[in-house]
Amino acid sequence: MTLSTRPDLTSADQVLSSLATGQQQTVTEAQMMQAVRTLLIGLGEDPDREGLKDTPKRVMKALQFLTKGYDESLDELLNGAVFTEDANEMVLVRDIDIFSSCEHHILPIIGRAHVAYIPNGKVIGLSKIARICDMYARRLQVQERLTVQIADALQGLLKPQGVAVVIEATHMCMVMRGVQKPGSWTVTSAMRGVFAEDVGTRKEFMNLIRHNSNFR
Repeated sequence: MTLSTRPDLTSADQVLSSLATGQQQTVTEAQMMQAVRTLLIGLGEDPDREGLKDTPKRVMKALQFLTKGYDESLDELLNGAVFTEDANEMVLVRDIDIFSSCEHHILPIIGRAHVAYIPNGKVIGLSKIARICDMYARRLQVQERLTVQIADALQGLLKPQGVAVVIEATHMCMVMRGVQKPGSWTVTSAMRGVFAEDVGTRKEFMNLIRHNSNFR
């Protein structure tokens, strides 16, 4: 569990910059497809046979979709959906489906995020919380970083009394290969502000998200 705070960030651009995962190299789609062809040959396959002829293009398009979060803007995502509101009670969106990709093996990470904040004069459109989760999930990730990025984005954008994020996920790199442990799942959390400082508030949040650990 991460109990920490971040320095104030005064704009969505600053929040996005502070959470950047590195600059992307520019390559052409043709180069990406050639790389997939090389991998297929390395696996002992014939990339020109009927079943694989269009696979390099399909793989390229799939990877572009699965990592589209690199190209999304936090400002565009919010689209002005931050509102002044005299509210100071917990806002919780739980069971947000998360689909990401492990940066070590480029295999799926599948799970749920639970996100809460306590307003301090500003609230955000509820759908934007899910969209922020998606934006950071649709990158090559580790679950620990993803959890922190979501928490710090909301903390920086809203300056709330506190933010809490818990992600529960299963990693195909542990299920399909390596230790091959189906049914294993990983829980990470990041607490900011009052959630880090007040045990009662943190306990209330954890009680609200408690549920059966089976993914359906």
